[in-house]
Amino acid sequence: MMEKEEKVIYSRQVVEFAASANEYCKYLEGTKDINGIEILKVMQRLLSFIYLRASLLPLLDPLLEEPNEKTVTEFDWTRMHDNLLTKIGNNDPFPVIVSVGDPSDGLYTGSISEYLTDIYQDLKDFVVSYKSGQEDVMNDAVWEVLMNFEEFWGKKLLNVLSAIHTVLYSEADGNVENDQKDDDETV
Repeated sequence: MMEKEEKVIYSRQVVEFAASANEYCKYLEGTKDINGIEILKVMQRLLSFIYLRASLLPLLDPLLEEPNEKTVTEFDWTRMHDNLLTKIGNNDPFPVIVSVGDPSDGLYTGSISEYLTDIYQDLKDFVVSYKSGQEDVMNDAVWEVLMNFEEFWGKKLLNVLSAIHTVLYSEADGNVENDQKDDDETV
């Protein structure tokens, strides 16, 4: 059984998910000089791909008694969030409808920068654990990221993708507002 699970962590589905998760993290870490609309255009593409890749991950059983180490600190999260919030500006808040039956059902305001950063946190923790090369840690990283995808960040990804779609495609209607300006575009 262990032999089969070791091979699964190197399967095409896992490796492709790991590559897309790594690309997402690297991109967000390098957005210092990129304007908000460009970030959202890239996020629209990456998030769609990540959702597909996450949905194809194999279901594994955890091997370790303790969870994998978390590498994204509160400082890291806040720095990432604040950078994105500054760039996205007035386009950041969006309405979220929570499904009936959910304890928090109803309508509330979400934040593109918060959702992108929450997704970043789970993916970065996964990437660091997966890159460790320790097969039991890699196995549990796959297990944990899939569990979190199913329960938390998968839903956030769909909500933020919808919000990004609204921002990007309402721009043509002149509905995009922001205080920041770039040479070619208003964010």
